[in-house]
Amino acid sequence: MGCRFVLGVQWSHPVRLMLPLLLLTMLHVAVWAESRDYYDLLGINREATTREIRQAFKKLALTMHPDKNPGDPSAHERFLQVNRAYEVLKDEDLRKKYDKYGEKGLDEQQGGRYESWNFYRYDFGIYDDDFEIITLDSGDFEAAVNSGEIWFINFYFPRCSHCHELAPTWREFAKEMDGVIRIGAVNCGDNNHLCRRKGISSYPSLFIYRAGQKPEKFTGERTKDNLVRFSMQFITTTVTQLWQGNVFSEIESAFASGLGWLITFCFDTGDCLEPRTRQKLAGMLDGLVKVGWMDCTIQEQLCGSFHVTSGATALFPPGSTLDQQGSVLWLNTLDSKELYSQVINHLPDLELLSSDSFQRKLAHHRWLISFTFGDKSTASNEYKKLQAFLRSDHIQVGRVNCIADAELCQSLYIHKPCVAVFKGMGIHDFEIHHGKDVLYNIVGFARDSVRAYVTTLRPDNFPSDRKEPWVVDFFAPWCPPCRALLPELRKASIQLAGQMRFGTLDCTIHHNLCSMYNIQAYPTTVIFNGSSVHEYEGQHSADGILEFIQDLVSPSVVVLDPSSFTERVKGRADGQIWAVDFYAPWCGPCQALMPEWRRMARMLSGQILVGSVDCQQFQSFCQSQSVRAYPEIRLYPGNARQPDRYTSYNGWHRDAHSLRTWALSSLPRASVDLTPDSFRSLVLLGQDHWVIDFYAPWCGPCQHFAPEFEVLARILKGEVRAGKVDCQAHYQTCQSAGITAYPTVRFYPYMGTRRHEHSGEYINSRDSNVIADIIRQRLQQLSPQLHNKPKDEL
Repeated sequence: MGCRFVLGVQWSHPVRLMLPLLLLTMLHVAVWAESRDYYDLLGINREATTREIRQAFKKLALTMHPDKNPGDPSAHERFLQVNRAYEVLKDEDLRKKYDKYGEKGLDEQQGGRYESWNFYRYDFGIYDDDFEIITLDSGDFEAAVNSGEIWFINFYFPRCSHCHELAPTWREFAKEMDGVIRIGAVNCGDNNHLCRRKGISSYPSLFIYRAGQKPEKFTGERTKDNLVRFSMQFITTTVTQLWQGNVFSEIESAFASGLGWLITFCFDTGDCLEPRTRQKLAGMLDGLVKVGWMDCTIQEQLCGSFHVTSGATALFPPGSTLDQQGSVLWLNTLDSKELYSQVINHLPDLELLSSDSFQRKLAHHRWLISFTFGDKSTASNEYKKLQAFLRSDHIQVGRVNCIADAELCQSLYIHKPCVAVFKGMGIHDFEIHHGKDVLYNIVGFARDSVRAYVTTLRPDNFPSDRKEPWVVDFFAPWCPPCRALLPELRKASIQLAGQMRFGTLDCTIHHNLCSMYNIQAYPTTVIFNGSSVHEYEGQHSADGILEFIQDLVSPSVVVLDPSSFTERVKGRADGQIWAVDFYAPWCGPCQALMPEWRRMARMLSGQILVGSVDCQQFQSFCQSQSVRAYPEIRLYPGNARQPDRYTSYNGWHRDAHSLRTWALSSLPRASVDLTPDSFRSLVLLGQDHWVIDFYAPWCGPCQHFAPEFEVLARILKGEVRAGKVDCQAHYQTCQSAGITAYPTVRFYPYMGTRRHEHSGEYINSRDSNVIADIIRQRLQQLSPQLHNKPKDEL
């Protein structure tokens, strides 16, 4: 629950007898563990990906597990350390906290459990070692399925026997369809929230994803042929049958669009591509090459004009003619992967931009640029497909050779192969891609980047003068939490366009700038607002960043020091209530509480004052206030005659709503409890407007709504009276009022006449502000009627 810094231990007599042995074992484990950090324990470097972390841990688990070391008394403790290292480093938020604060920044309650050896041997990361299967997690799932490629994804659970039965078939299927569509796998044990969000209720669940379309579930028998047949129906690229009536118009039309033709000629003799292979190639080469076939047993003269006399396949690049046979590539294989490789190698490379043309071409158009060093690579051949994916987004694709144009690349601080998006505002407004070097990730990045307002920072454009507010993300490209944060920054930049600028600084390149701002862990996000500098400590999400910035513009939490605490909290006016969070910046639970505390403060605005005290900065002061653990949450009530009196929060949940409910419970009641008699005399026969909460004590939603109703009562004080009716104690009253569910909110306006038959107006909301707005609008509507009513003589 909290970060303890005072520990008292009292040993019983039996334990004292075993103390030397226990101390010896603990000392052995402590020396072994403390001599190596979490990365060393797993045998990985700090740049390791989540998949590499999982693979490293699995290797250790198979050799170090206590089940495999029954004679080693220290095996349990040593494996606990390795298991804890894995649990921390696989989690993006925990990994950042560990990098920044070490173990003291983590929740002390975390860890302590591990699985049997058989689990790690048979159930752990089923597809981690399969090259053709891409393991997706919460961080890259959306980018993958929205990239424009077709994805067939296997949602599985490690302990599911049917999942293990499917695994060999899924591997064979992945090899068969490699390059045609993307084959993925999601471990729902590690990504429970993602699977629940996608409606996965049984394992394995197999879904086809296409950008902008509803996922389709595979429900047939799970054989390789069935899986292939099912997935092939989603490859809708046309395979054209060419004949005398259409061949020349089809070829000229494709050439005019910059597309070549892959044509297979089918005779009774020789090799002709079978229909499934043609369809596969059409999908693999979509947007690059048109795929067609000729039935040469019927169109013998036409095939002869192509100089073909037996079954064969050829690639005709744009502009090639029958007279220029040297430009035609004849292909001597029937394998779809080999055909694809030969075709993609033969296609023209991306447009080469030089120093002379670079600035001119990038001034007014959006470009995705591949920066290369030296020889072409397999990746650069795959990049030829980018133009087809990004054509509809009006993003042009080109390349720069950094060996030939070293000065240009150095001016942009580009020292290794990468891709970057230039947003049409010249060469200084660009963003470098730091995600996976795979097509779907690059396409998703390009589409997001051109819409967002995030700039790659360098010494020459770093906002050192701070004339306008900036959000600067200090990061390292190898850091998984950094890569996960980048798309969230883009989302936030769109929301705050024109109000705040966003930039990223690569600390592996710009060490001096990062050292100047004392950056100790990645990512570290800093908001520069004039002369003020604020480090963001919330969740790695766009909403978290937006809330944090909103709070900077209009702070909801008062930052207290010993002097202001004495003056404002202890010297509070009668009736004034303070909620105060005593925290330490290195404390993991404190960091988790921060965004919730700010959110709670905004929800309590105008009702309770909210503050915080940094106990690392003011350690002796916190000790003088008897703060013994972090975070310590206290409520100082509105009795000014007892300035030192407070109530500590001991609830299990530290979310904003739970904290708000707890804080509001200290406020004096603004509503009144009504009995059957008072309900009739005051509400039905009285001359006031009333809002009534009909509830039952056993009803959970009623308990959750109760503090919200008190807020409503205070908002409407002086305009409308607020009352509560206990429907368990006064069942007949609620039944007469037509109450069928709890809680029910009814508005009883005074109409200038008796209301003994009036059952009130139902309000379908449990938000105090919404209810208050509805009632005030209703009162405005009633105002002319009440003004013109003759007075009731009674």
